[in-house]
Amino acid sequence: MLNLTSLVAQAPSGQPNPILSFLPMILMFAVFYFLLIRPQQKRQKELNETVKNLKKGDRIVTSGGLIGTIVGIQDDYLVIKAGEGEAKLEVLKSAVTGKR
Repeated sequence: MLNLTSLVAQAPSGQPNPILSFLPMILMFAVFYFLLIRPQQKRQKELNETVKNLKKGDRIVTSGGLIGTIVGIQDDYLVIKAGEGEAKLEVLKSAVTGKR
């Protein structure tokens, strides 16, 4: 097991140990990775899978807060029916934030 006091004792008296000087930066990066970066990557991957698996009849929510039912799928956009009437809207697939 690594003993920090032995690392400090091995360093010359005038110079700090280079490992100990970088340790706070390494710990900060690890915390940022596990608390911020990794969960965001996981959410983005799940959203990409959801958008990839959309089909006619699915109810979706867009980034603008619009809720509708898919009536047509094209390469990069969806045609959705929103509201009670015959209102059909074209929405980019990138604007989809989830299924409802």
